[in-house]
Parts: sequence; C-alpha cells; structure tokens
Amino acid sequence: MESRSALVLYGSETGNAQEGAAELGRILARLRFNVRTCAFNDIDVETMTNYELCLCSIATTGQGELPANSRLFWKKLLRKKLPTNYLVRPVFAIFGFGDSSYPKYNWAALKLRRRLVQLGGQELLSMGQGDQQHAEGHDSAFIPWANEVRMHVMQHFPLGKGLEPIPGDVLLEPQWLLSLSEEKHEKVDSRQKDKVRASDDTPNGTAVSKALSGDSQYVELCLESNERLTPKTHWQDVRKLTFLTSARVEYLPGDVLTIFPRNATEDVDHIIQLMNWHDVADRSIEFRSNPKCSVTTNSLPPNSIYLPIESITLRRVLTELVDLNAIPGRHFFGQLAHFTQYEAQRDRLSEFSNPEYLDELYDYTTRPRRSVLEVLQEFNTVKLPWQWVAEILPALRGRQFSIASGGKLKAGENDSTRFELLVAIVKYRTVIRKLRRGVCTRYLEGLQAGDSLRALLQKGGLNITRNDLRRPILMVGPGTGVAPIRSLIWQRLAWNNEIMEQQGRITGSSELSQGDNVLFFGCRNRHADYFFKHEWTELQKHFSLRVFAAFSRDQGKTQYVQDLIRQHSRVVHNLIYEQHGTVFVCGSSGKMPQAVREALVAVLEKEALLDQEAAEIYIKLMEKEDRYKQETW
Repeated sequence: MESRSALVLYGSETGNAQEGAAELGRILARLRFNVRTCAFNDIDVETMTNYELCLCSIATTGQGELPANSRLFWKKLLRKKLPTNYLVRPVFAIFGFGDSSYPKYNWAALKLRRRLVQLGGQELLSMGQGDQQHAEGHDSAFIPWANEVRMHVMQHFPLGKGLEPIPGDVLLEPQWLLSLSEEKHEKVDSRQKDKVRASDDTPNGTAVSKALSGDSQYVELCLESNERLTPKTHWQDVRKLTFLTSARVEYLPGDVLTIFPRNATEDVDHIIQLMNWHDVADRSIEFRSNPKCSVTTNSLPPNSIYLPIESITLRRVLTELVDLNAIPGRHFFGQLAHFTQYEAQRDRLSEFSNPEYLDELYDYTTRPRRSVLEVLQEFNTVKLPWQWVAEILPALRGRQFSIASGGKLKAGENDSTRFELLVAIVKYRTVIRKLRRGVCTRYLEGLQAGDSLRALLQKGGLNITRNDLRRPILMVGPGTGVAPIRSLIWQRLAWNNEIMEQQGRITGSSELSQGDNVLFFGCRNRHADYFFKHEWTELQKHFSLRVFAAFSRDQGKTQYVQDLIRQHSRVVHNLIYEQHGTVFVCGSSGKMPQAVREALVAVLEKEALLDQEAAEIYIKLMEKEDRYKQETW
C-alpha cells in the first residue's frame, strides 16, 4: 500500500457529484496525500484496498438508483462471495447529492454506505446529505461536511514531523495543461492506447473510460425538424425537435438523450478579447499531463472525451469544452485571485472563495445567475494563462432530455430510428434585469434541418416493460413533463397491437384486456401550450385513454394537476387502489411532485376511508412495489 494514499470516487449524472469529488481531492492534496479521483466504474472493488482513505461522492438517480457511471462497480460490490472483513481498509466517508422532492432521497448514498459497512468498512465521519431543493443547493450541506472531513483526516492521518498542510492561498498545479503542438514536451504515452486513443464508438476519436456503462451508447443524429409548438405571442418558446439516426437503435419510455452543447460564437470571441488570446486562439494545441500535479484522474483531461486531445485549437476548446455561462463556485474565485496584480480585486476574489462569505457569494452569483464570463468581465484585471483554461473554467457538461417518442413514432425511413424531444427554450431576466439564456437550449434553438451532432442515449429510471401492459397506469405530466408520458402512451399502444396480433394468429381472437391509461396534464393556456392535444384525441380512437387537463391561466381561479386529481378522486381511487395501478409523475422537481403526492393521499383518505397515516403508508407500499415512479428535473 502506497504511503499516504487516498482514493476519491464519484457517481454522477449531471456533474454535481463529480465537482464535489474534485473539491475533496483538492482538500486531500493540500493535506499532502497522493490522490486518485475517478468514477466508481473506473476501478475494481479490490482496488479500494490499496488505499488508506476513500472518499465517495455520489448522486441518486431515477427510482433510488446509482448513476450510470457507478452501476458496474455496484454489481461487483454486491457479490455474495465477498467476506465481511473485505473492506476493513480503507477508512471511508460518503456524501450524497440528492433531491428531497424525490421519494427515495439520497438512496444511492444510503445503499452504498450500508454495503461498505457490511463488508467491514470503517467510517471516518457520518455520511453527509446534500439537497438540491435547498436555497443554496448542495453547498449548504457539502461545505460544512467537507470542512469536517478535513479536520477528521488531520486527526486520523497526522502529517509527519516538520510537514504542514499546503496553505489555501497556494495555487495547486493542474493535472492537464494546454500546449502549442509544435512545442517539445512530454506527450501522453502512445502505448496506453486504451486510455487516450479512440475506439470507433466514442466521440471525435477519443477514449471513453469504463465509466460509460452498458446502459449507455453514443448515437449519431441528424436533425430532421425544429418546430416551435407555442405561438410567438406566448411567453415561452417550446420546441419539438426530431432527430434521425441511420442505425437501428432500441430505446424505451423514460430513456434520455444527453446533448452536448456549444458556447455561442459571440461568447467565445468575448473571452478571447478579454484575455488577449488572439495570437493563440486559432493555433494548433494539445493537452499534456503535468508531472507536478499530486491529484490524478483516471486518464483523460476533463470532458475531453468529446474532443481529440491533439490537433485542436483554443477556440474549439472554448466552444466545446468549457462552460462560459456557468454560475461559478468558490473554487473558481480562489483560482482567479492568483491571476491578478490588483490588490483590491484579489482580496474580493479571495473573500468569495472563503466559506465564511457563502451568503455574499450566493448574492453575487446564484441569485442574479451571474456567469463565468460576466465575472471575468467585472474583474477585468484578471488575466488567465490560456494553458490553464481546462483547469480553471468549469467543464461544459451535457444536458439530459427525456425522449418524447415511442411506439411507431420511433421508426424512421429505411430502417432508421427517430428521436423526438420536447424542449422549453430557457430565456429569462434575472433580479438585476439581465437576460439569461440556457446554453444547451440556445444551441438547440439554432440548429437547422440537416445539422448533425453526437448524443448519448441512456437508460432512464422508469423501468417499463411490455409485461406491465395489463396494469392500469395513472400519468401526471404537466408542461414538458409530458415528454416521457407521450413516449409511454405510444409504446403501450404499440405493445397492445403486437400482442393482439400475436393472439389473433394463435387463437383467432384479437381481444386484449389492457389496463386503463389516465393522463393528468397541466399547462397555462388551452390554446398556447396544450401539447399534443390532437394526438390524444386520435389515440382515444384506438385504445383506452382518458385525459384530464388543467389550465392555470384560463379561468379566474388557478388550477393545477393536483387540483384535478382531487376533483376526479373516484377515477384515481379506482385505478391506484382497486386495480392496483401504477403512478408515473414526470416534470419539474420543484413543488409539483410533493403536491401530487399529497393529492393522492387526500384521495385515499376520501375514497378508501383511510386516515392520513394509513394513506401515506399505502403510497410508500406502492413505491416498494415499484408502482409509484417519479422522473423529475
């Protein structure tokens, strides 16, 4: 076992847990550990025993599941043959990145902790739990927990005589630097082809680690149409985007496409001007490893699976690799402080990186949604070295969208596959009246028919199969939350037709006792954002489908999906209680999921004559039986 060695593992869907792992890695590096940071899937279970300390940063996805880049590791961790003292070393600690609007809040972290303890693991400190619903997000819990980690590590792993922690005002060396291609430098070992060279199924000829599980695959897409569904007079621009791929690809309701956006050209030009990078912006550059760095990731530069690591330009890195519109965190400000000679700005940047000034940081960044680019514009004495771009600027991560197509809508011409997305274009003004636009939806808005892109197709958390066809379903999908619901309805119709056809060939009868389909949809206006209303009418001619729509702005009194559920209590009670149906809740992760849950409890109290406690127990039983499923974002 290497002396003073630490392993930091992450399981992440949207990048929050990965960013948390990076922060934990920096804390350990300052305590003079040799740190390896990687996704759970990038190691074998036995690798953990090579380290003295293991810190885990993990999100929860779907119905209490582990993220895709953790599932292979989890399967190995569950092997029955592992002895109960298998993980006596290393000492471990876990932080969960969760969302309390989900019933199974932080379940992935809880399951991981339980299993590590079963295998003899010893906790460094109690598990931390972050909540996305908190006003300050996960940081409200993560920052104090990370400080506790530092104190416990110093007590449990004291530094040797004469050694002190690396001070917080000392700049840590990055693992990856950018370099002009014609310069002589240490290149990545070409013999490690599996780490840095691409296989044919990875983006832009670069390697993808084992973190990409069997539940995911890259698909080459061509945009067929980009249609605005809402009138131009409506406050929100909602698009239906249709993509085709020449390959035959299978997907199910609830599956998602991760789209990798690009920064706007004017934003890229702006940062090049601010930083005076004109001379190097279009020269050939490449990544090189930095031997001075004490924190290692598994293989590649951050986010570089979407770019080749050689023969690129700084302009392309700024366009495709880093997020110029992200809301920056504490670490970003701490790094900027090293690259200004102006004392007043340096002091202010240092304050924003100090946990004691978290409220001020929130007021400066999160509340007005101030971007990385705007911060660099306001702290105009900061001049970043272009070689450090991939280290200092946050990674531009893909955005997930639930697929809205299913059944026959999946079939394109000539054996191709169709994907349809329902996307609300993010455009709003902040409390300081500045216009904000979503990076990914701005990118999608500008796509033209014939444009191509690469996306990641991932298995969703709804876990739907044709075996569930006879079970009735109650679907709640307000706004763009109707996207996976639409996929589900069309897929159930297709399965229904397939089974009827099979039965007709075998018995001469094509009758099928299919479960009812009940949809509660919500929007603002019947004539503006009642998505797919004509489809519902047409579908009702072919199989059992009832649609109840709530329009919150069409009458004097606001009405939401939870109000309709209460109004139609008999229908709801019959479906979920008498027929033991399944509930699907999709859409915003704010107040809606909890309001729907409370409405279902009220229905059970009224129609099943249960008291509140018994009604809530019944909803929990539905969750345990996989009859209550939530997919919110």
